[in-house]
Amino acid sequence: MPDWKSMIARAAPEASVETPTPATFTIGDVVQHRVFAFRGVIFDVDPVFNNTEEWWQSIPEAIRPHKNQPFYHLFAENEESAYVAYVSQQNLLPDGEGDPIGHPGVTQMFTGRVNGRYQLRDQIRN
Repeated sequence: MPDWKSMIARAAPEASVETPTPATFTIGDVVQHRVFAFRGVIFDVDPVFNNTEEWWQSIPEAIRPHKNQPFYHLFAENEESAYVAYVSQQNLLPDGEGDPIGHPGVTQMFTGRVNGRYQLRDQIRN
């Protein structure tokens, strides 16, 4: 069972919900979750929350992020599995490991890394 008190203590201070927060990260960045033990590569960015209300309500209220900030789609992985994650900006940090991400989606969308950032394949760019 997660230790919600320590997770809340590590969470970033809440930003203003009136003005959208500018994006800190971009497609191809490698990030890690501030609270949970996973890291991933950003493959899409929503300038503000763009998921279902049910998904948002499923997050415990004490750590539920505000909606008026960027949310990132990640090819994510932890020690047990690879999956797609949807994460608020306030819960992401730049990844300091430098190791590649082993998610199979990474090789389908990106060609490799330059200066730590994954590069989109030409056929993916619009």
